[in-house]
Amino acid sequence: MTRALAWRVEQACLDAWPALRSVYHGDWLLRFGEGVSRRANSVNPLHDRAETIADDLAYFARLYHSHGLPLIVRVPTLIAGAERIDRELDRQGFTSEGETCTLLRDFGSEHFAVDTSAADTWATAPDITLAPRADAEWLGAIARLQAQSPLHAAVYARVVDAIALPAGFLALRRDGAVVATAYGVVSGDLLVVESVVVDETLRGQGLGRRLMQALFAWGIHNGAKAVCLQVVADNVAGRALYASLGFDQELYRYCYRRAAQD
Repeated sequence: MTRALAWRVEQACLDAWPALRSVYHGDWLLRFGEGVSRRANSVNPLHDRAETIADDLAYFARLYHSHGLPLIVRVPTLIAGAERIDRELDRQGFTSEGETCTLLRDFGSEHFAVDTSAADTWATAPDITLAPRADAEWLGAIARLQAQSPLHAAVYARVVDAIALPAGFLALRRDGAVVATAYGVVSGDLLVVESVVVDETLRGQGLGRRLMQALFAWGIHNGAKAVCLQVVADNVAGRALYASLGFDQELYRYCYRRAAQD
């Protein structure tokens, strides 16, 4: 694993879950997404030269508070200054949460069967479809499967609509109802996997695996040579699924550092 590859994956993952608003400040990218998900509402390093944050914290706090948001700093282990930045945040009383692993697998010469059922829809089986945009049915299904609040659902819809790269939104149906979802985004030769969600009453039946393999097929068709994703470190079931699907490289981890309440 090269550091250049890790940074390409980092950038691809940010593009696959875009912020609704953003600000560039020195070595940092400030992302704002109306409070839905920490990734889209946090301070992120732009490159490996981000070695200190202490002098900028007061400004960052004011800006996030002006949006009604807490100050959260996302600290990936791939930056050279990660330990120093963590110490600076420790001194300011920031807590740590949400340790997440960034995983990668190469496709090599592997192929996954896929059929085209329409000009804009892909299927690996009659019960799985893949479309280039998230329609109302798909958005309604993931809102139900994730028990999203109306506000969360509205912001989620805006986030996925803001994706600028080629995207594929999968739905798996049982008796006409969507019971599992996922989407993928192709950035250069990387496929990023997002929002793999299966109805909790149907888990353990291989539905997530089937969705992932359908995404792999679509990604390869669109030029992907490897696939990456990010999973919470203590998500035992998710990590077991991804390991069984060949995600054998952990590139880096990150934690969220949350400012103490005023």
